[in-house]
Amino acid sequence: MNLSIYFKKFFESSQSSGILLIFCVAIALGIANSSLAENFQNFLDQEVGVNLFHLKYPVSIWINDGLMAIFFLLVGLEIKREVVEGELSSFRNASLPIFAAIGGMLVPAIIYTIFNLGTEYSNGWGIPMATDIAFSLAIISMLGKKVPNSIKIFLAALAIVDDLGAIFVIAIFYTEQIHWIFILLSLGVSVLLFLLNYFKVTKIVFYLIPGIFLWYFLHHSGIHATIAGVVLAFSIPTNVSDVEISPLEKLEHQLHLPVSFFIMPIFALTNTNITFNSGMINGLFSGLGLGIVCGLVIGKLIGINLFSWIAIRFKISSLPQNSSWTQMLGVGLLAGIGFTMSIFIALLSFKEEIQIQDEAKFAILIASFIAAVSGYVILSLSSSKNHETLED
Repeated sequence: MNLSIYFKKFFESSQSSGILLIFCVAIALGIANSSLAENFQNFLDQEVGVNLFHLKYPVSIWINDGLMAIFFLLVGLEIKREVVEGELSSFRNASLPIFAAIGGMLVPAIIYTIFNLGTEYSNGWGIPMATDIAFSLAIISMLGKKVPNSIKIFLAALAIVDDLGAIFVIAIFYTEQIHWIFILLSLGVSVLLFLLNYFKVTKIVFYLIPGIFLWYFLHHSGIHATIAGVVLAFSIPTNVSDVEISPLEKLEHQLHLPVSFFIMPIFALTNTNITFNSGMINGLFSGLGLGIVCGLVIGKLIGINLFSWIAIRFKISSLPQNSSWTQMLGVGLLAGIGFTMSIFIALLSFKEEIQIQDEAKFAILIASFIAAVSGYVILSLSSSKNHETLED
C-alpha cells in the first residue's frame, strides 16, 4: 500500500479528526506552560484586518467568531439533511434533542446556583450550561462505527440547540449592550436567504454572499456571530432524491476536509492554551469549582437524560434508532464537555477578577476531561455489549 492511499484513508476517517484535535490540545497546553506562552498569547492578541467597516480584530476573534461560523455551517447542513431525509425527519425524533438540551441547560445552572447562591461567584450560573460542540463531536467521532449514526446525530442536534441557548443566555444576561439596528439587518438578511430558498435558487454563491453579510451584522449586534452559520445552513436548499445531488450536499462535501483538518485543529490550539498556577487547585474545591464540575458532569448527565425520559415517557419523542439508555448516558456525559463556550461565559461573568477567571478555566478543563473520558468509556463499553448481544 503506497503513501497516498494511507493519506486518503486518514482524511476519510472520522476518527482521525478527533485524534488530531486531542493532539492539538496537548500541544496548546504544552505551549501555554512553557517559555513560548507569552509570545503565543501576543500572537493571538495581534489585530488583523482593516479598520474600514470595523473589520480589524485579534487573531483569536477571527478564529472563534469567523472560522467557527464555518464549522457551525457544516454541522447545520448535516442537521438539516437529517431533518429533511434522515434520523430527524419525524417529529418524535427531532423533538428529543430539544427537550434534552433544555434539561441539559437548566439542571447544571440549578446545581451551580445551589453551590454559589449569595456568594461572589453567583453570577457564573451560566458557565456549566454550555456544551462545546466541536470537542464533543470530536470525541464521539473517535468511536467510529461502534456508535450508531443516530446517536451521533442526536448529540450534534443537542449541541446546536444547547449552543443557541447559550448564545441567548449570553445576549440577555451577559451582554452589556445589544445593537438593535444590526439585529434588524440580520433579520432582513435571514429573510432574504429563506426567500432565495423559497424561489428555488440553487447557486450556492447567492447564499454565501448574503451569509457573509449576516455574519458581519450579527458580529456587530452583540450576539455571538457563529449563529450565522446555522441560519445560513438551514436556508440552503436540499432534496430527498438519491439521484440528484442538492446544493446542500455539494457544500457539505466541500466543507468536510477543511473543517475537520484545518478549522477544528486551529480552534483547539487557540482555545486550550491555559497556563496553570497553584491557585487553580484551591479554586477547584471552592463553590465555584464544585459548581462548575458538578454542573457540567453530573448536571448535564441528569438534565439530558431526565428530560429525554420525560419526553419519551409521555410519547412526545422516541429514542434514537438502534440506541439504548446506556448510550444516552454516554451522550449526557459527552455533553458535559463545556470548554470554549463555558470559558467564554466565565470571562463575561468575572470580567475584572483574573484569579477567579483562572480558577473557573481550570475547573472547566477538569470537568471537560472527566466528561470526555467517562462518556467515551461508557459509549465504547455499551457499544461492545450491544455488538455481542447481536452476535448471540
